[in-house]
Amino acid sequence: MTQLERRLLADRVWKIVASTLAGLAILLLAWILWTVVWRGATALSLTVFTAPTMPPGRGGGLANTIVGSLVQVTIGLVIAAPIGLLAGTWLAEVGRGRLADAVRFVNDVLLSAPSILIGLFVYELLVRPFGGFSGFAGSAALAVLILPVVVRATEDMMRLVPGSLREAAFALGASRREVVTQVLWRAARTGIVTGVLLAIARAAGETAPLLFTSLGNLGWSFALTKPMASLPVTIYQYAGSPFDEWVALAWAGALVITVGVLALNILSRVVLAPRGKASR
Repeated sequence: MTQLERRLLADRVWKIVASTLAGLAILLLAWILWTVVWRGATALSLTVFTAPTMPPGRGGGLANTIVGSLVQVTIGLVIAAPIGLLAGTWLAEVGRGRLADAVRFVNDVLLSAPSILIGLFVYELLVRPFGGFSGFAGSAALAVLILPVVVRATEDMMRLVPGSLREAAFALGASRREVVTQVLWRAARTGIVTGVLLAIARAAGETAPLLFTSLGNLGWSFALTKPMASLPVTIYQYAGSPFDEWVALAWAGALVITVGVLALNILSRVVLAPRGKASR
């Protein structure tokens, strides 16, 4: 057997191995999704979206947990998105030297850090010193999760903008601020918004940080200084409950959050795709 034949044989073998593993991963993912849809759909009802959580035997739904998650994710986004946008812009356009390298290193660490460590960090920073769990602490933990994704997306997308656009804007007498806000951000807005949506999808399904920060609440609570309900934490608590109605609500909540995260991912990849690619 010649060297070329050995290489072709090895190529076929690895293609078969890779295709088999990819098919297995797709099969497992489809199995998980089918289980969530099947178990969640049977427990889904209008009460899930209109009634708050109740003690066992009194029915109830997940309305307060859904609203609590929306509130905390929204506040986390409001905190993290502007900081991430400005930091990513600085790294792409101005950041040079050791300081920029240090910022990138810290951002990479945050991207790969386990979410439970972020929850513990915010617990020591905002929960323990103030003597109690709070919705704001949960929002801060989610902001820390959102921030590095926005920074990385902003920096990468702005680096993809052709240098000729910068040169043309400067040649017309535009200031650096005008070049960034009127030219570069507009050119990179699709990728930046896509990164923000992916960051939201990441934060919306996190449980561990909220266990250490906002904890949870069985009723309606809009006070950011008190414990606040969230859908991932409620799913975690209900899934291990001995009460069948709570387990059913956990499956319904899992379906709701899965559909929400899936919708955000589809929105980021399809709706916000460049028109030229979307029309092909």
